[in-house]
Amino acid sequence: MKIITISREFGSGGREIGKQLADQLGFDYYDKEIITAIADKHDMDKNYVSEILDNKRWQTIPLTFCCSFTMVNIMQSIKVDLLVEQTQVIKEIAKAGKNCVIVGRNADELLKDYHPFNIFICADMKSKIRRCIERATKNENLSRKEMEEKIRSIDKNRAEVREIITHKSWGLHTSYHLIVNASNWNLKELTSAIAVFIESWFRRLKQ
Repeated sequence: MKIITISREFGSGGREIGKQLADQLGFDYYDKEIITAIADKHDMDKNYVSEILDNKRWQTIPLTFCCSFTMVNIMQSIKVDLLVEQTQVIKEIAKAGKNCVIVGRNADELLKDYHPFNIFICADMKSKIRRCIERATKNENLSRKEMEEKIRSIDKNRAEVREIITHKSWGLHTSYHLIVNASNWNLKELTSAIAVFIESWFRRLKQ
């Protein structure tokens, strides 16, 4: 079994690279599917689960609201429970024994006993802002400054969650087999180059 994990800065193109890698290599692909599995198991709305895990919902609770601190504590407790469930889902994916690509969710650390190939995708802020604006929905009309703030906020949350789950720093170079700067790259071309490297790595692992 071969497992590829992809950690990425928001807007770097890591999700697209992960999907293209799975398609090129013929691997199963897991990203939002993990959220769906958690939601289905607990009969919860998948958008709600996503908002909690991505730190979007509890941060918006106004501190002037009555008992707001209690509400924040409740939301944080729900988030911890969902993180535990997320860990279980990821480990169940690995136990299935199929070649797969898993995007995000600290799968690199959670599945370290399976010896996955771990990638970290980054990009300069200009490239990340451009990519996010190009892929924004019609309802998301953010300025470049607002988009940069969103990117920094999401990445900060990813760093905090990684610290909680793994007690390691997010983006630490020693945690990954390959770190890729996707700035100004055609992602399809970049993915093909990454795939060649990965195949060589797995062949070497067998030796």
